[in-house]
Amino acid sequence: MIIFDHLSKKVRNTMILDDINLTIRGQEFVCIVGESGAGKSTMLKLITGEDFATSGSVSVDDIVVDKMNRRTLQLYRRKCGVVFQDYKLLKRKRVYENIAFAMEACGYKNAVIKHRVPKILKLVGLEGKEKRYPYQLSGGEQQRVSMARALIHKPKLLLADEPTGNLDKQNAIEIMDLLLKINELGTTVILTTHNLDMVKTIKKRIVTITKGKIITDQS
Repeated sequence: MIIFDHLSKKVRNTMILDDINLTIRGQEFVCIVGESGAGKSTMLKLITGEDFATSGSVSVDDIVVDKMNRRTLQLYRRKCGVVFQDYKLLKRKRVYENIAFAMEACGYKNAVIKHRVPKILKLVGLEGKEKRYPYQLSGGEQQRVSMARALIHKPKLLLADEPTGNLDKQNAIEIMDLLLKINELGTTVILTTHNLDMVKTIKKRIVTITKGKIITDQS
């Protein structure tokens, strides 16, 4: 599904990613592990087309991301759900509204929104909390809202960039369990984290990156 082909990313004189070769199959769960500044988040930005390679390429379903035009890139991004460490919720909107807004922005009709949002809330375990504001939720619950919003377009691919970074151990475990559940339902999941001990417990593929280079790739 995703192929990094001799991909390098350079910013000014600093090499962020150095000759990355990596293949990720559809419906796979891959953990990209490394310290801050290793290049993990940059890899995700290259997948979504938020940033572009200096040399080499990244392709998704045989289409090179760098070569997509603006319209194709817009449609492609709807197939990619993205979850961040800091949630990025709209503070003045309730849980339901935060998720519905992501659909409204893409032109979905109200009937479709009313049908889909409750199903997503049930999937992430937030039934009954539709009317709460973000400040009325725990960190783990806010991250679940973020994940619900990322899943609302039924993406084939979910990119989770340090999703447990701001959570305590118990909430982090619950978010990891939810990511596994989403993967079992057929979505490809790519998780970046610096917490190697946590990803070892889920027994999925681990790609370790240091200073922009892949140093290990373990199933």
